Amino acid sequence: MHLHEEKHFKSSDLITDIVIGMSDGLTVPFALAAGLSGAVDSTAIIVTAGLAEIAAGSIAMGLGGYLAGKTEIDHYNSELKREWEEVEVVPEKEMQEVRDVFAEMGLSTQSQNIIAEELAKDKQKWVDFMMKYELGLDKPDPKRARNSAFNIGASYIVGGLVPLIPYFFVSHPIDGLKLSAIITVICLFIFGYFKAKFTGQPKLTGAIRVAIIGSVAATAAFLIARLFS
Repeated sequence: MHLHEEKHFKSSDLITDIVIGMSDGLTVPFALAAGLSGAVDSTAIIVTAGLAEIAAGSIAMGLGGYLAGKTEIDHYNSELKREWEEVEVVPEKEMQEVRDVFAEMGLSTQSQNIIAEELAKDKQKWVDFMMKYELGLDKPDPKRARNSAFNIGASYIVGGLVPLIPYFFVSHPIDGLKLSAIITVICLFIFGYFKAKFTGQPKLTGAIRVAIIGSVAATAAFLIARLFS
């Protein structure tokens, strides 16, 4: 007998955080270094400014991830409290909402009533059902805010160091920019490829798109710096 195995990628919170952190980490410091390369003659200035930006950017991105995770938890808890109150105060209304959920799935009226009555016997399962299928909310990890802050911040640092590293080993900014551009565009391409793979998008198209966006940002920064320097 042939067994059919379904293969679906479920995007985890970790993958989401890495994508957010790496996207900005590879692009913003790259654009900053490119812009400074067109305006100054010292790699020391570029390295210093780049490290400062990476530090500030990772903190800002990490804080954003923390607040987003905290907001998700607070929103879930708020809706959970409301559902418990409604189950206690207006149980008939909540039972009708259960019936409505299954009515949309095409179940018969008899089946709707049986399921609603069975759920009503266990209020915890009843509330959990309403949270997931009426409101579309899954219970968030209580450590989500903290983990998100760390994951996004760390990913930003890793991504940000990629375009900056070449400037440690050259004496002229333009030489650093050339190496930085080659390395960063390759990393952007690889990052875009795996990002597209994880999200179910065309892999080659996603890789090219990410590489182009990063390249355009850096080119614009370099030309503007050249224009006003």
